[in-house]
Amino acid sequence: MRSNANIAGPMTDPVPGPRTESMGEDVSRETPPPMDDTPIGRAAQLAVEALGRAGEGLPRPEQTRVVVVANQKGGVGKTTTTVNLAASLALHGGRVLVIDLDPQGNASTALGIDHHAEVPSIYDVLVESKPLAEVVQPVPDVEGLFCAPATIDLAGAEIELVSLVARESRLQRAIQAYEQPLDYILIDCPPSLGLLTVNALVAGQEVLIPIQCEYYALEGLGQLLRNVDLVRGHLNPALHVSTILLTMYDGRTRLASQVADEVRSHFGDEVLRTSIPRSVRISEAPSYGQTVLTYDPGSSGALSYLEAAREIALKGVGVAYDAQQAHIGAQTEQSMVEGIQ
Repeated sequence: MRSNANIAGPMTDPVPGPRTESMGEDVSRETPPPMDDTPIGRAAQLAVEALGRAGEGLPRPEQTRVVVVANQKGGVGKTTTTVNLAASLALHGGRVLVIDLDPQGNASTALGIDHHAEVPSIYDVLVESKPLAEVVQPVPDVEGLFCAPATIDLAGAEIELVSLVARESRLQRAIQAYEQPLDYILIDCPPSLGLLTVNALVAGQEVLIPIQCEYYALEGLGQLLRNVDLVRGHLNPALHVSTILLTMYDGRTRLASQVADEVRSHFGDEVLRTSIPRSVRISEAPSYGQTVLTYDPGSSGALSYLEAAREIALKGVGVAYDAQQAHIGAQTEQSMVEGIQ
């Protein structure tokens, strides 16, 4: 495609104000508005601001925060949320470990971690009592981010755990014995409420529930919340639902805003102000073994996850979050829609 960079002439005018070029007696043409006055320009400006904030770093928690990402419904964005929040927190300066408890191993794939059958994995930690440090791998391209991968062996772990001593707390013990300093541990759960998810709930302090902005968004959440209450009452008194994240938000539809309002009315302040928009870039990134943060740092999805991570980090240390910045994902999404479609 031909470049039009030289057609418009020099970038500056000696005289302030819009340039007018004579096109005849009664015809004139003004130069286009500045870049930041266009939708794509505004989106680019938001990207620069968000990425700049990512490099600033955030206050670190006093102790490691163990966050369980759970929802027994499939397709709500659990794995996507886990890996992209983890990458965002690492880019903000934290040391983050992702524990992949889903036998499909999608979180391991998205982080570029090899997880074929012979790789030491979280299965060996749960069933064979291998130290967690022996299976953790650093994530390429993201400094400070690590992953304990899942292999297909994990598919049989539910059955094998039944006969083991302290079957509900094996992951908790492995995490307690892990000596490397960490700011966050994010646990990606399978779409079920079996022993793997129970191990995660016993090991964690916080539960993060991704909820897609679709019909039946709250369907089935009652059972998850009851399980959280059971684990808190019998096995882990510190466990609580700390965060609800709205995913797959499409601001162009009335349904998305209705679902968002309903979720906020149910859960109140636990719902993050930042929502994650529908984004092709988010869907494409795992096929390249990357998070959206490294695949397309300026995309609406990347910006939204950066802001969600920032909000989670600030909530965790009791710092008020800037509501103006919380809507950056929606602003960027709208800018992209206006500029591209």
